[in-house]
Amino acid sequence: MKNLIKLEEAALFLLSIYLWSQLHYAWYWWLVWFLAPDLSMIAYLAGNRVGAIGYNLVHHKAVAILVYLAGAYMHNPLTMSVGLILLGHSCMDRAMGYGLKYFSGFSDTHLGKIGKAAKTEEAGS
Repeated sequence: MKNLIKLEEAALFLLSIYLWSQLHYAWYWWLVWFLAPDLSMIAYLAGNRVGAIGYNLVHHKAVAILVYLAGAYMHNPLTMSVGLILLGHSCMDRAMGYGLKYFSGFSDTHLGKIGKAAKTEEAGS
């Protein structure tokens, strides 16, 4: 099942790239902005709760889709591109096993533990 979900996320990632290509922006802009959503990790400087809220807001696929649809409704390609960057980035993260964060800490995600916490958990099994 885990591989099926990763495949689904990869397909959505490819969809975001296809939709980006329809906006007629230069590809280097996709490369420049693709990792920008990870800047939301800065919110963790204010604590786990604020960090999780900030991170999850930027990495939630429904938010990405709403941004894209708002751009489409307003005929605003820039807003559409922001939605596609958010969607593509979030799908890539999910395909790699990184999920939305719990308030307990950055390593606690809805897909399981990540980083050192995951390795410690595996060693204890």
